[in-house]
Amino acid sequence: MFSVLSFVWGACIGSFLNVCIYRIPRELSTVTPRSHCPGCNRLIPWYLNIPLVSWPMLKGRCRFCGIKISPRYLLVELLTAVLFLLVWLKFSLSPGAACPLGLAPVTDWKLVPIYWLVVTGLILGTFVDFEHLIIPDRVTLGGILAGFVLSGIAPSLHNQTEWLRGLMLASLGMALGWGLLWSMGAVGKLILKKDAMGFGDVKLLGAVGAFLGWRSVLFTIFVSSLVGSIVGITLVLTKRREMQSRIPYGPYIALAALVWILWGPNLWQMYMDLLLPPPAYL
Repeated sequence: MFSVLSFVWGACIGSFLNVCIYRIPRELSTVTPRSHCPGCNRLIPWYLNIPLVSWPMLKGRCRFCGIKISPRYLLVELLTAVLFLLVWLKFSLSPGAACPLGLAPVTDWKLVPIYWLVVTGLILGTFVDFEHLIIPDRVTLGGILAGFVLSGIAPSLHNQTEWLRGLMLASLGMALGWGLLWSMGAVGKLILKKDAMGFGDVKLLGAVGAFLGWRSVLFTIFVSSLVGSIVGITLVLTKRREMQSRIPYGPYIALAALVWILWGPNLWQMYMDLLLPPPAYL
């Protein structure tokens, strides 16, 4: 029952995220007016604004004026619902239980709403970055502030029991994320003679570090760079090289951070075991 509720709750949050993705970059209120069609400005009644249902039911068009509705609305709702469900499953499994999709169980219930908050911010930042090539400060700077506060409230975010240790590790994660990506951008600018890294990306990785710790920063840089390289090589091989400049780095950071939330500690341990295998005894 709670798994179903998590999925439904995620879909509802995804519906609100669509409002934020459209309005925040345009500096519009996310509260008023109610959801309306950008084509005819007609208010959308509740029965035509049901997450995961209304878009396919309306065949991707406004019922009143017929203007096309971006499939992004359905994608964001579905993506948020699935990720909320995965985070819930990560929590609800007891140690030693069979873990679907390789999810490692979490034993502190306070982490679930915190992870949901992180997922929400990453999705919001990703889709705004895709469309406008910016990451809102309320995602990055707000994420850094929230990461500090919540690390004190729930130090188990960093595998600690004392609030002061949680704050110290949040500070370390933020400083490492901000500092590493800023340094990479500064070196890239010297070599390429142009901006190699957006400052929004720097702040986003700082927020990831504040929430998830210093190990997540190293993991996120590695995975995001790897995925970016694969995408870049693929675009070159398919003769779509011009697309590289249109894909921002923020979504790669968000993807890597999501992988860390769900599977990162397991992958980290596998890597460390491969790098530093236990000594063999005869």
